[in-house]
Amino acid sequence: MILKYAILAFVFWLLYKIVFGFIVPVYQSTKQVRRQMGDIQEHLRRQYQQQEQAQRQAAQAQQQQQQYAASKKADKGDYLDFEEVK
Repeated sequence: MILKYAILAFVFWLLYKIVFGFIVPVYQSTKQVRRQMGDIQEHLRRQYQQQEQAQRQAAQAQQQQQQYAASKKADKGDYLDFEEVK
């Protein structure tokens, strides 16, 4: 009878060691890694959006400069040089 309780106690102790020595730490580590991966993905997503926005702004500025340069060229064609007559 005592041997039965000793074996049962040993099995419970072994299960306790396995659960709290291996399964719980693995679960916590997995949760932490997932959270960190999510943080990294969010950071990279924000960085990508900022880069896209900067590229769009640069393209708009370049387009505006081209339009301005084209309008200056068009205005120059209509201009006649003034020469003073003596």
